Amino acid sequence: MQQPVRIAPSILSADFARLGEEVAAVGAAGADYIHIDVMDGHFVPNITIGPDVVRALRPHSSKIFDVHLMVAPADAWLVAFADAGADIITVHPEAGPHIHRTLQEIKRLGKKAGLALNPGTPVGAVEYLLPDLDLVLVMSVNPGFGGQKFIASQLDKIRALRARIDALGKEIDLEVDGGINFDTAKQAMLAGADVLVAGTATFTGGPGAYAENIRRLRQPA
Repeated sequence: MQQPVRIAPSILSADFARLGEEVAAVGAAGADYIHIDVMDGHFVPNITIGPDVVRALRPHSSKIFDVHLMVAPADAWLVAFADAGADIITVHPEAGPHIHRTLQEIKRLGKKAGLALNPGTPVGAVEYLLPDLDLVLVMSVNPGFGGQKFIASQLDKIRALRARIDALGKEIDLEVDGGINFDTAKQAMLAGADVLVAGTATFTGGPGAYAENIRRLRQPA
């Protein structure tokens, strides 16, 4: 069953010179999750932040830290991000040889486990794993950079995953990340997404605009 929509601002679009203030500001403006993109320059062509930054941000927000690991191999970093304050840890099936083991380790660490599907990764990648998941993330851009255009073909993937999650009858977040703006937010929600990752659309306009940006993402016209 599709849950109420939640907004997860991606700090990739925040002002990195004042990151703690930015995280606090979007939380106060109504964000549900704080989406933290971790990139290693290997699995994806960019480098962002590590566990020490997550640890430094943790005192600035009581919101759910939704940590998306775009790193390979991912297993070596699970303990570090769990200890740093992640609440959800999401990995890619391509980022390690034994994805089921990886998901079980996230659970063992007391965190919620997510699986991310790149645009070219088929829905079948969740086969036999869905009962172990708390979140499925559909990447609607190729991972690595913010500000990319939404790939419309991923709407069919969202619909297919919505049907599988509903058939299972378990509350699993269906998250979409990439190119989310006030138009594509509505498309993603109608397809079945219930968590929207939005970087540029949230952080545009500065702190005074965050509450209205989040409101418009949550209830698109």
